[in-house]
Amino acid sequence: VRNVEFNTKLYVTSVGPRRPLTAADMAATRAAAAGRFNDPQLSRQWHYNNNGDKTVASTSRAGADINAQDAWAITAGNPGVVVAIVDQGVKYTHPDLAANMWINTQEKNGATGADDDGNGYIDDIYGYNFVTRGAVSWDREVWVGGENKGDSGHGTHVAGTVAAVNNNGIGVCGVAGGTGKGDGVRLMSCQIFSGDLTGDALVSSRAVKYAADHGASILQCSWGIKAGIYTSDNMFIKQSPMDYEALQYFAAQKNCEALDGGLIIFSAGNESTAMSGYPAGYRDYISVTSFSPDYLPANYTNYGSGCNIAAPGGETSGLSGGEKAGVLSTLCSETSNGADYGYMQGTSMACPHVSG
Repeated sequence: VRNVEFNTKLYVTSVGPRRPLTAADMAATRAAAAGRFNDPQLSRQWHYNNNGDKTVASTSRAGADINAQDAWAITAGNPGVVVAIVDQGVKYTHPDLAANMWINTQEKNGATGADDDGNGYIDDIYGYNFVTRGAVSWDREVWVGGENKGDSGHGTHVAGTVAAVNNNGIGVCGVAGGTGKGDGVRLMSCQIFSGDLTGDALVSSRAVKYAADHGASILQCSWGIKAGIYTSDNMFIKQSPMDYEALQYFAAQKNCEALDGGLIIFSAGNESTAMSGYPAGYRDYISVTSFSPDYLPANYTNYGSGCNIAAPGGETSGLSGGEKAGVLSTLCSETSNGADYGYMQGTSMACPHVSG
């Protein structure tokens, strides 16, 4: 035996419940900010273009955003770039995501229940569920004490921030969702959480290797191990050798002309601790912390050692705007009272801004 690795359970890095956008909110559509795209809920996405709107937060600060409007004037996406969403399953039928999904054409045009492309995975059309070893899913409900402990739409929410389809006249925008002409980045769903079933190192490693082998060049990871369990890169390498080897394998791949190798992006974690969680804190990966509409660190975010960059993650539980101060993106209607869109907060929500 060369090494032993504990079967450490992973966790997603969002905080608190999701807050679906109500039918009344959807009906009261607002003009798209700056008029660049026609998506009706764009002006609610302060994280792209914050004009200091006091309904979002009384302390909202103009410019506390990612300056997406100016970036979109240069480029709004690239279909040659595949972003692997390593998370809960992405709802690939969502009306604001379907056009930007990565598709395994051999499997889509093949027979159900067969490994049509011979890659060892059956029905991996839009990615794969590495927990149940089957097709991607997003609607597993597990009710405990009146609360759904199953799928929350986390992976779909993250995916929407990366690349919800822009300029299609519905819903929200994504950072790299294109201009409505099929020019957004492609989203691959590499599922490591399924309902109440939580991924571990074996599951996540298989997902990362799949992404590398099937053309992904950016790894979007809003999950990890809580800050303080690993306190150095050497400890991570020694105690999580399988995760480390899989991530290094991904980093070594050159799957698109835009990047010289795979880019690995993790959320820093939500323990309000002065260091990043892992694997985010490892020196070769990008660890993303969270700020709020007031341009201050969110009250839950990790910070300090191992962290690299801050992005909007929202703060729905401390600012006057409530859910409006969260990040607005896509949700799964099956597990969100019929809502296709809603707010969430966390370094989970900051991370896909950077991936996009």
